[in-house]
Amino acid sequence: MKELFNTVLYQPLYNALIGLIDIIPGGDVGLAVIVLTILVKLVLFPLSKKAVYAQIKMKAIQPELDALKEKYKDNREEMGRAMLDIYKKEKINPFSSILVVFIQIPVILALYFVFLRGGLPSINLEMLYSFIPVPTDVNVNFLGLIDVSASKSVLVAFLVAITQHFQARLSFPVQPAKKASAKPNFKDDMMRGMGIQIKWVLPVVFFFVSYTLITVVGLYWFVSNLFTIGQEIYMRKHVRKPLEEANASSEKITDVEVVEETKVEKSN
Repeated sequence: MKELFNTVLYQPLYNALIGLIDIIPGGDVGLAVIVLTILVKLVLFPLSKKAVYAQIKMKAIQPELDALKEKYKDNREEMGRAMLDIYKKEKINPFSSILVVFIQIPVILALYFVFLRGGLPSINLEMLYSFIPVPTDVNVNFLGLIDVSASKSVLVAFLVAITQHFQARLSFPVQPAKKASAKPNFKDDMMRGMGIQIKWVLPVVFFFVSYTLITVVGLYWFVSNLFTIGQEIYMRKHVRKPLEEANASSEKITDVEVVEETKVEKSN
C-alpha cells in the first residue's frame, strides 16, 4: 500500500514541485508551493462541485425521505426499497459526496507529505523522473521574507488560523439562536456546540500545529484555505443559489398542481 501511495501520488507530486522550482525565476520554493497547491485544488474542483450538487439534491428530497421513514418505520426493507426508487427517479447517488471525499483525501495527504518530508533545499535525486531537471537554484526564502524551511513561523501560523476561521464560517451552516422558552433538543445543541468548536477552537489548534511544523506546510495550509474560501464563495453564487432556486420553483409548481387537482376533485 505504501509503495502504491508513493508511486501513484507522492512521487508525481514531488516531481511536479521540483519541476516548478526549476521554471520559477530564482527557484522560489514558496511560489512553487503556492502554484502546485492551486493546480492540485483546480484538478479536484470538479469533484467538489459534484459533491455540492449531490448535497443540494439530497436536501431537496429530504421531506420525501422523512415521509417514507415515518410510513415504513416498522418495515425497514420496504423503506429501503422506496428510498432507492426515489434516488433512481431523481438520479441521485447518496454516496457520491462520501466517494468524493475519499478520492480527495489521499491526494491532499500526498501533497502534505511532499512539503513535510521533501527535505528542501536538498533534492532527493532517487525520486526524480529522468525528464525532470535538477534546479540550479533552490531558494527557500519566500519572496525574500519568510524561510519556508524553518521549523517555526508565527506569521504563517497566524495566517493559517485566520483563514481556517473564515473557511469554517462560510462552510458551516449558521445555527439559529436558542430561545429561552425552547425545549431541550440534543441535535440542535450538538450542532451549535460543533459550530463553536469548528469556528473558534479548531483555528487555535491549527495555529499551534502549523507553528510546530515546518513553515512550508503552514504555507500550504494557508493557500489551501484561501482556495477553499474562494471555492465556497463561487459555489454559493453559481451552484448552490441557482440549484436551490430551481428546487424551490419546482416545489411551488408541485404545490399548485396539488391544489388544482384538489379543486377538480371537489367540483366533481
